Amino acid sequence: MFVNKTSSEDVLESIYKNYYAMLCNQVYMVIRDKSIAEDIVQDVIVEIWKKRDNIEVHQSIEAYLKRACKNRALNYIRGKKIKWEDESELLDKEDKYVSSEEQIHYEELEQMVCKYIDQLPQKCRLVFSLSRFEDMSYSEIADNLGISVKTVENQISKALKVLREKIFKNSYEK
Repeated sequence: MFVNKTSSEDVLESIYKNYYAMLCNQVYMVIRDKSIAEDIVQDVIVEIWKKRDNIEVHQSIEAYLKRACKNRALNYIRGKKIKWEDESELLDKEDKYVSSEEQIHYEELEQMVCKYIDQLPQKCRLVFSLSRFEDMSYSEIADNLGISVKTVENQISKALKVLREKIFKNSYEK
């Protein structure tokens, strides 16, 4: 159960007070746009509040909210087709809302992702890099490498799965 079904709007206010800033920072680290990050967090909280009678949480409310916001941020990125090279431009923009500690954390994460990409099998790394860093479509990659589009899809899926697993494992080892 997310919250007691008979809870008042005080619970909603408490959720905003306790989690809003932290969730905005988390989403900002992915989106790199303060306004959009705030919109995403607000949308998630309101949507969860509206569905509170039907939601069952099997973890802490904080963990549930973090996962929901992260998923929404990733969906936003997919919808906008933001590529990794776009992030470097966003990083160049100074933002007073990101602390030095958060910047260091982001840089460590970026280094970790690059390290894991380097550890991918050669074919998988090549396909993934062409897609993400060279902005090539799946069909362009397939034509360039003389492989099928399905093979490109499989290699990208494999790379993303490996990266997710390694990053997830690494985040829980700290």
